[in-house]
Amino acid sequence: MGFLRRLLGGGPPPSEPGREPTPRADDAELDAVEKAYERELLREEQERMSELARRQQRYADYAWKPPDQGGERRADDGEDPGAPDGG
Repeated sequence: MGFLRRLLGGGPPPSEPGREPTPRADDAELDAVEKAYERELLREEQERMSELARRQQRYADYAWKPPDQGGERRADDGEDPGAPDGG
């Protein structure tokens, strides 16, 4: 139960009456720390990647892709399922 009290922001556990609760950080401060951490991760990832890999990711949306094969129609389209010969 003491773990849940500390986790949810309750007071100190009953077995430690002299211990003061740690101050809670506000949401804006936590967001700033998290964004700084994410920026640092992205920066490290960019340094790790080669120039070729970065260019490939940058222009991936503009790359040519072959058309899908087969189209929309399937083998059983347009057939009557109740017909004895299948069509």
